[in-house]
Amino acid sequence: MEPQKSPKKNNGLRNAAILSGVAIQMGIIIFLAAKGGIWLDNYFEMESKTFVIILTLVGVVVSIYLVIQQLKRINN
Repeated sequence: MEPQKSPKKNNGLRNAAILSGVAIQMGIIIFLAAKGGIWLDNYFEMESKTFVIILTLVGVVVSIYLVIQQLKRINN
């Protein structure tokens, strides 16, 4: 006789903690990308904010990708 698997419990507090960590992670990634863009614009003495725009958009894309990966992990 095989032992029965207990159904997964939906732990709301655990999911809330994970999602709040995801929000902090998103903020840090976007913040660091923008700061890196500011540093590059100052280093190359550019008047336009080209690096800020590009790196901030890259930070947003990376953070959204990581959020999707973590949400898939929560649902499984």
